[in-house]
Amino acid sequence: MGFEFVEIKSLLNRHKKRDPWFQDDYSVNPYKGCSFNCLYCYTLGSRYGQAEPGKVFIKANAPEILEKELKRRAKRNQYGFIAVSSSTEPYMKIEEKTGLTRKILELIRDFRFPVVVLTKSTLVKRDFDLIREIGKNAILPRDTCARDGAFIIVSLSTLDESTARKVEPGAPSPEERIRIVREAKEYGLSAGVAFIPVLPFISDSEESLDHMISQVKFADFVFVGSLTLFGKGQFDSKTRYFRFLEKYHPDLVKKYRSLFRIFPVPSRNYTENLLNITRKIAKKYRISHGLPGCDI
Repeated sequence: MGFEFVEIKSLLNRHKKRDPWFQDDYSVNPYKGCSFNCLYCYTLGSRYGQAEPGKVFIKANAPEILEKELKRRAKRNQYGFIAVSSSTEPYMKIEEKTGLTRKILELIRDFRFPVVVLTKSTLVKRDFDLIREIGKNAILPRDTCARDGAFIIVSLSTLDESTARKVEPGAPSPEERIRIVREAKEYGLSAGVAFIPVLPFISDSEESLDHMISQVKFADFVFVGSLTLFGKGQFDSKTRYFRFLEKYHPDLVKKYRSLFRIFPVPSRNYTENLLNITRKIAKKYRISHGLPGCDI
């Protein structure tokens, strides 16, 4: 695992269109790369790709750059949800030393932007106080369906500990991640679970989804999203994930090749069926399918 400090010229990424699931207009990534080393990470092999899994670049001057960017956006009244983070883990262990994510959240609070915190890490608990402050003081965009100014979204692909260790080797266990959602709720934060991505033929059956959602029915909301696999290089997500299949689930290789074919995403029928099943299960357990007020 390697770390390298880099200087950047910009940090706040403005989306062309608001994300309909997470309601974010902007994204901020204090790091590039990730030490959690998830096999399926969409940054590996896509246009967001890095040269080597596990290599992390620390954006040393991120707070200074972000302060200028947020000041300019706030002056123009261009408020919108900021996703922290969209293409890296904001709470890797290195965050304990750098405090970059904490500094970024402080700036988001100071300029009163709403936030969506996306994580697999239990370290997010350190910043519960700050996230609650953001939620209380944020200026929401007028046309958002979101009802709060701050959300914590913890992601999982499976509840099976053995599978999780193989596909998400650097991340906390599923049990630990579910616990952090419960603790966030107890702290008074709006928190939910993103089962993104579920793993085809491994954790995406209706029975599996029912069990997964039943275990987090105490949360404020739930998302379920399909797997994406990019690239053909040795470090790309598609190559690495198929190695996992060949070693642990050789009987599924043919099914995966049929499901993905030449595309990085499953067929439309698959994704629509997944969405319909999830909506039905969420309704059964009376949990919002999407951010509260923004059912998808």
